[in-house]
Amino acid sequence: MSCGEPHETDCREVLAEVYLYLDLECGEERRVLIRHHLDECGPCLREYGIEQEVRALVARCCGNETAPEELRERLRVRLSELVVFETTESRELAD
Repeated sequence: MSCGEPHETDCREVLAEVYLYLDLECGEERRVLIRHHLDECGPCLREYGIEQEVRALVARCCGNETAPEELRERLRVRLSELVVFETTESRELAD
């Protein structure tokens, strides 16, 4: 997704990291970049809001259950692979 406007941080990059942002699992410098992007990009802010609502709904439905650390790590690895694949694919299409 991209709103078509130029930003310091690309929309796809921000949305790929939205769960890390929501979970406070990214560094402070990265949080500042993402927050700045969300403040200036309405489409990403709306997407962030949807993700936030989904997380709240899951939390209400699942109580205090948490995913095992092994599953969380596998998901992190898979998501980073998808981001790398998408970025590589986008660059190849641009060439």
